[in-house]
Amino acid sequence: MRFQKEVKGLKKGICLFLSLCFLLLAFSGVGLTEDNAAERIPEPTLQPDAPAYNADHPEDLTPDQLYALSAILITEDKGEVIFEKDADEIRYPASTTKILTVLLGILMVDDLEQIVTVSETALMVPEDSSTMKLKADEEIRLIDVLYGTMMLSGNDGANVIAETVSGSVDRFVDLMNETAKAYGCTSTHFVNAHGYHDDNHYTTARDMAIITRQAMQNETFREIARAVTYSIPRTNKQRARTITTRSEYMLTGSEEKPNKYYYEYATGVKTGSHSHSGYCFVGSAEKNQVELISVVLFTGNRARWADTIKLMNYGFSQYISVTPVELYQMNPITIETSNYSTSDSNRGKLQLICQPSDAAASDIRIVATKSEIRRMADNLTDTVLIQYSRDFAAPITVGETIGTMTYFPEKGDPVSYTLSASRSIAQRENVPKTLEQIVRETYADPNPFPPLNFEFAMILFLPFLTLLLLLFLLIRTRKRHRKRNLRVPRPRQRYVK
Repeated sequence: MRFQKEVKGLKKGICLFLSLCFLLLAFSGVGLTEDNAAERIPEPTLQPDAPAYNADHPEDLTPDQLYALSAILITEDKGEVIFEKDADEIRYPASTTKILTVLLGILMVDDLEQIVTVSETALMVPEDSSTMKLKADEEIRLIDVLYGTMMLSGNDGANVIAETVSGSVDRFVDLMNETAKAYGCTSTHFVNAHGYHDDNHYTTARDMAIITRQAMQNETFREIARAVTYSIPRTNKQRARTITTRSEYMLTGSEEKPNKYYYEYATGVKTGSHSHSGYCFVGSAEKNQVELISVVLFTGNRARWADTIKLMNYGFSQYISVTPVELYQMNPITIETSNYSTSDSNRGKLQLICQPSDAAASDIRIVATKSEIRRMADNLTDTVLIQYSRDFAAPITVGETIGTMTYFPEKGDPVSYTLSASRSIAQRENVPKTLEQIVRETYADPNPFPPLNFEFAMILFLPFLTLLLLLFLLIRTRKRHRKRNLRVPRPRQRYVK
């Protein structure tokens, strides 16, 4: 009996313990926070009258179908705005701040392999901060700090970068503000290097997209942004360790570990969250060389992934990339030949085939909206330079080069493409040869004295015959004039006596 009471009491204790655990989870916020785990992070909801989102038609996206209070989508190459929702509203960036911190660490330090020493002041971050668990006097490579700051959202790592670049966090923050202004940001102000909340630390979705676009132009930053795992070598204070990015929701997924937020085109970039900013995410994606950057501020934990996917799919439904060959094929050139055979069913019309001249030409792609691509195809000669290398007179052999097409990309050297005949066109019978054909055949003949045929004789003797004709006409004219003078009577001489 006593044993049964003890068992019963143990069960009650277990139930009470589990209940307390659930309560702690409920009040600690949904998901792992980065900067302020002590307070619950708010998660906005959709408006009740918002239309249902249709994933099969991403082009129909509307602002009220996003959970984020502010959002923007731009192209990476030109910074063109594709979609926005309250993109100029002042928001708190949280740890997305570290995008600029890491970029400046890359740009301002020549040797990223150099060993830096972690100071006591660099570790002075709020207790509820996310860190990469650096230790005082730890000697670590700067490149490892850059990875840890981005992937683990380490506030301590951000301070180490700041002190390495500028000597102090305050001077580094001044550099951050100057850089943001130089990039074109108009509503951004930083007070720290990591993004922990401060009322004077703010930005907008538009400004954050501008900063990220600049960052993604740097290849080292791109490598850090797309990293899923990274190995930090052993230091004087810690063993070697492998870290995993906080953006893994979009970057990883498999049949063994299905993830509905995995996005195959995702290439980074940075998460952020605290009770004043909500959940944030700055993302990038690439599909067929169309590169996009998205920003969602003050959204939900899972909603930031869903919002980002909606934005990216919308962008890829609007922007496409084509090669110059594909652009040409939308409106191929058709020429009208001469001297074609009377039996030619197309009456001498010949469509030209466009092909890359070399490997470099095969890699070029044109990124634009669908309507812009259509306009470029309809006005092909405004986009490319067409030059013909021969006349359009038959005979023409299939595959024969007729000319070239040259495309001038915004970056890099011009690239050329060959325009060749898509079919053979026979020459009409009994057509006199052109002077060009005669000269070409003459030079091709090893005999320096070509055979005297009718065409060659005409060319050779035509000037002489013309001269004889002119002499004949001149002599005849003079004879007629002389005869006319002989028929005129002479006046009689009269003398006055």
